[in-house]
Amino acid sequence: MGKQVWRAVVAGGAAAVFTAVAAVPAGAAEGGASFSRVQVNGGKPIVIGTTNEVAVPASFRVLTTRAWKWAPLVFLYRNGADDTLWHNIGTNDCPNRVGTCDIAETMYFDPSEWDMRNSEAGAWKVAGEVRFKDGSEDIDATGLTVHVQRNSRLTVNASPEPAAKGRTITVTGKVTRANWETRKYASYGGRHVSLQFKPSGSTSYTTVKKIYADGSGNLRTTVKASKTGTWRWAYYGNTTTGASKSSGDKVVVK
Repeated sequence: MGKQVWRAVVAGGAAAVFTAVAAVPAGAAEGGASFSRVQVNGGKPIVIGTTNEVAVPASFRVLTTRAWKWAPLVFLYRNGADDTLWHNIGTNDCPNRVGTCDIAETMYFDPSEWDMRNSEAGAWKVAGEVRFKDGSEDIDATGLTVHVQRNSRLTVNASPEPAAKGRTITVTGKVTRANWETRKYASYGGRHVSLQFKPSGSTSYTTVKKIYADGSGNLRTTVKASKTGTWRWAYYGNTTTGASKSSGDKVVVK
């Protein structure tokens, strides 16, 4: 059997809390319900830091052949549903207890309230669940995969300020990412990071070069001072870690 989890569900403005034992999701509709048009976070990864609650929009259509008790919902699972990702769920109610419903849902992930493991970063599948008035339930795989990622951060410092034209500017920084188990950010060494520049008066950045952070996540490189503008670092993430950009550091070139 899958592990037992708690979910708090808000349906039609009223909160209902119940336990769910996750079974291996079944195929479509043989248990009285089928799910379609499933979307989670607009197809983007779910990126979670160490303190702030993350609200993730989801939507789906459900077709039921029997009356349900709680509003249908979708949730995240993996390992044949032996693991489910703990979160609260808010969902609109639907007057059609039998038939077709289009439901909007919000998944709430709060790393400051719930214990999250770093190993939970990565790919998760999406299942749909319906609990019927007769006490039975139907849990169906939807075929959708979502990536849950640890948030990353970048800092930047460009000096000297101002800089003489033709002289050397040194740009430093650091890459860190969320450690869900300590609820702090830790060095993220060895990352491939882009140094980007936006000339004064421009609205867009251009990548100047790419370097690897050292084992402690530190970044350091040099460039020639040619024009006034703003420097930043950009990291594009991976399957377990979200992308991030530093703030910009403007250097006036004289």
